[in-house]
Amino acid sequence: MKTMTVLNIKRRTAGYKKVIALCAVTIALLAGTSCTTASKPDKPNVLLILVDDLRPAIGAYGDRLAITPNMDKLAANGFRFEQAYSNQAVCAPSRFNLLLGSRSTSSGIYGFGQNFRDYYPDAVTLPQYFKQHGYHTESMGKVYHIGHNTYADEASWSVPHYKDLVIEYVDPESKKEGFTREEALFSNQPARGLPRGWAWEAPDVEDDAYADGRVAQRAVERLRNFQSQPDQPFFLAVGFARPHLPFSVPKKYWDMYDEEALPLPQYTIRPEGAPPYAVKYGDEIDQYIPIPTTVTAEPFPDSLTRKLIHGYYAGASYVDTQIGKVLDELAALGLDDNTIVVLWGDHGYMLGDMGMWTKHVNYELANRIPLIIAAPGVARAGSHTDQLTETVDIYPTLVELAGLPIPDVQQPFDGLSLVPVLSNPETRIRDHAYHCFPRGGHLGRAIRTDRYRLVEWKKIGDTAETATYELYDYENGLMEVKNIAEEQPEVRKALQDILAQHPAPMPSRPQSPRRE
Repeated sequence: MKTMTVLNIKRRTAGYKKVIALCAVTIALLAGTSCTTASKPDKPNVLLILVDDLRPAIGAYGDRLAITPNMDKLAANGFRFEQAYSNQAVCAPSRFNLLLGSRSTSSGIYGFGQNFRDYYPDAVTLPQYFKQHGYHTESMGKVYHIGHNTYADEASWSVPHYKDLVIEYVDPESKKEGFTREEALFSNQPARGLPRGWAWEAPDVEDDAYADGRVAQRAVERLRNFQSQPDQPFFLAVGFARPHLPFSVPKKYWDMYDEEALPLPQYTIRPEGAPPYAVKYGDEIDQYIPIPTTVTAEPFPDSLTRKLIHGYYAGASYVDTQIGKVLDELAALGLDDNTIVVLWGDHGYMLGDMGMWTKHVNYELANRIPLIIAAPGVARAGSHTDQLTETVDIYPTLVELAGLPIPDVQQPFDGLSLVPVLSNPETRIRDHAYHCFPRGGHLGRAIRTDRYRLVEWKKIGDTAETATYELYDYENGLMEVKNIAEEQPEVRKALQDILAQHPAPMPSRPQSPRRE
């Protein structure tokens, strides 16, 4: 028998290859994949994680006290913004800044009890914009601030918001007299005459004894549901309450820290030369036992200061664990390679620094926030930048990452997309960050450059000649020690010129009617 010719061998081999390729395609179609890679939805998912009162008390940000392995892991896999700032250091307006893409001075929303749809009925929020472009949008926990006559926004979500508690006690000893004033305020109920609750508790309970544990479990369940609908992109907002006061978290998180070894604040006096209305000592912290009902510039006793610092870090570690549960499930379900993850703190926090507690001021520690973005295929894992960044930048960034058109919305829109920075950490899109806070009948508008912060204080509508200024140099540390506005007139003038380029601030919107 004659041997097979080279031509016949080639023909038969080509035939085999066609059969093999056809089989591969058939198998791939049955498995829901292509021949080269697993199929993915056309649009990336979004997981937005919001944390209340979290300053960069995270190991990845260089905090040597913080035990936060899950947020550290996210930073190692994502992109860390080292100089990100809130647009206003208080919960409700800061969340409107995020979800509307509007600075407070543009919207006129500076406080509680101002519901944005009363002023911008046709506003399109960040999740609502995704909803309009085919996304299933859902939220749980603290996303919008609900309380103090401020409410959620139904139009933002495909299904009703899953609400849980912000103020919560498990130990009956923490509120012997029943419903506390802060519980009432966060439930949109009258608080007058109600007692204070304790500033902390540490019962030996499971994570889901508190809201954040339940919210994490809810998020895990919803991710499992989304995995069963691979063609439906989702926008999931998961909001955690701790480390907001009260520092109520399970005992095991307190046990992670040695209270006696926690360092006390190094600098506990107000900035020299600061206007009296620029600082604060009470407000919020004094709503809890055993804090004095009248808080002065005198620092708390060391034992009380350490206990509060201990509680704050216990809360940070507790919420880190809950975030880890959600991120681990995202990976286990195989959703992480097509999901943009954003971790955002709504504002910073003062822990006895300069004698102040919580937020509500225009200083560095009250406004600097953690911001981590993991955008598969865009940013190199473990990257970071010193690009000055604002909360309002998140809205346009997520829109661009998802490939959606530029928003045309009713509300003011102040953000800049950070995608160029994600692609190249050396890229610069801003030379300063902008924020504000009203105090003592004055509005403080601030700009933060790489080195300085200028704060202009005046009543809205008054002339520039009535303004008072604060100027701080951060070359030697992040604490405001001395107002140098009069000592450095050239620097002050240069920053005034930058601030003057911003639109005049909107007057404060009227309080919204109380809902039943």
